[in-house]
Amino acid sequence: MAPLTVSHRRPRTGRAAGLVPTALLLVGALYCLFPVVWVLIAATKSPGELFSTSTLSFGTGFLDNVGELFAYRDGVFWLWAANTLLYAGGGALLSTAVSAVSGYALAKYRFPGRALIFNLLIGGILVPSVVLAVPQYLLFSKVGLADSHWAVLLPQILNPYGIYLARVYATASVPDSLLEAGRIDGAGEWLLMRRVALPLMVPGMVTIFLFQFVAIWNNFLLPFIMLGDDGKFPLTVGLYTLLAAGANQPALYNLILTGAFLSILPLIALFLTMQRYWKTDLSSGAVK
Repeated sequence: MAPLTVSHRRPRTGRAAGLVPTALLLVGALYCLFPVVWVLIAATKSPGELFSTSTLSFGTGFLDNVGELFAYRDGVFWLWAANTLLYAGGGALLSTAVSAVSGYALAKYRFPGRALIFNLLIGGILVPSVVLAVPQYLLFSKVGLADSHWAVLLPQILNPYGIYLARVYATASVPDSLLEAGRIDGAGEWLLMRRVALPLMVPGMVTIFLFQFVAIWNNFLLPFIMLGDDGKFPLTVGLYTLLAAGANQPALYNLILTGAFLSILPLIALFLTMQRYWKTDLSSGAVK
């Protein structure tokens, strides 16, 4: 009898079905990246080239646009960038610290009202930040903090979604047996959190920091409502004022596009430099 042969070729229908998700992902990537590419190309065009050349053709005025943007109103763009870095960097750091400590406490301690607090946090995630902007302005106006850096910085510190992520990550990455071993060795709760729990939670904390940094960096409504002095504006509100002035001065459109492109670069650099901290299974073997 002839030996039986088994074919290992995958059916064509399965291969074709696998191409559909890939095609959808490529379409989604093009949809998200096309505005970035368009801003990059438009930032290279001079005022005369912006409305006279093809949409996807590069121009010759990028360096001139950058120079004019940096010189506009004695370098107010640098002031807006410094304000944005203060709001995003300071707010993200404080928010990450508060979220990590709060999430760890909710994950590893049992106390009265724990479930109620967590449910309130979940409810806070569902409330859009747009709804809270006006009430926050009224509160800060009452205490005399409106039109100050604190009016933009303080509301960003408590982030329900960040606390939720920290709680989930602490539950998954910090073994109870490791904490018990530390308690048996005589470590206090503060030492356990600082030397054991938080180092294991670094990948989750990096994720929270990145999410919050990007959210604050791109935030427009809160500083737009809180601030009246353009010397305290972040880039989003500052570029909006340039856009409003561009209705009467079309030459400012090049500065707006160049400023928008430059404002994206720090976010790209941040993701490229901090992605190495996204590690998993840091605690594997810790209790063996």
